[in-house]
Amino acid sequence: MNKYFLIFFVSIILASCSSKDEAVYMQSLDGNWNKKKELKFEFNVEETSPKNIVFVVRNNNDYPYSNLFVKSYIKAETDKNFKVDTLNYILAKPNGEWIGSGFGETKEILFLYKNNYKFPKKGKYIIGITQAMRTNDLKGIEDIGIKIENVTQP
Repeated sequence: MNKYFLIFFVSIILASCSSKDEAVYMQSLDGNWNKKKELKFEFNVEETSPKNIVFVVRNNNDYPYSNLFVKSYIKAETDKNFKVDTLNYILAKPNGEWIGSGFGETKEILFLYKNNYKFPKKGKYIIGITQAMRTNDLKGIEDIGIKIENVTQP
């Protein structure tokens, strides 16, 4: 019950903090991410100005590692060919302390995926992500999301 309240509360906060210049999309994994489960985030691009694409990761104390390997891609809905990126993100300091922020057992951390990314054209896009750790069922990952924000000009 507390877990669902926390997810609801964090979702409300993210929604209230989001402006028209950014969008946040979240998917719940309930603490277990199977290697075969691909998370897909579909969204419309209405302007091709540069964007920062950020991954949002929420983990709990059941997560057994200090890092997270993922495979990810961005593609237009109609694209047949696309490039897959393999990424390694650090979730904990060498002493085991989680880097993310949050109350209680669940921590949230933001990882830059693409900086100043310019979508080639307007339309529907998909960002896909899978875990690439050496275990079939990855414990301790509560939610994965993406945040798409306009690049602020200095």
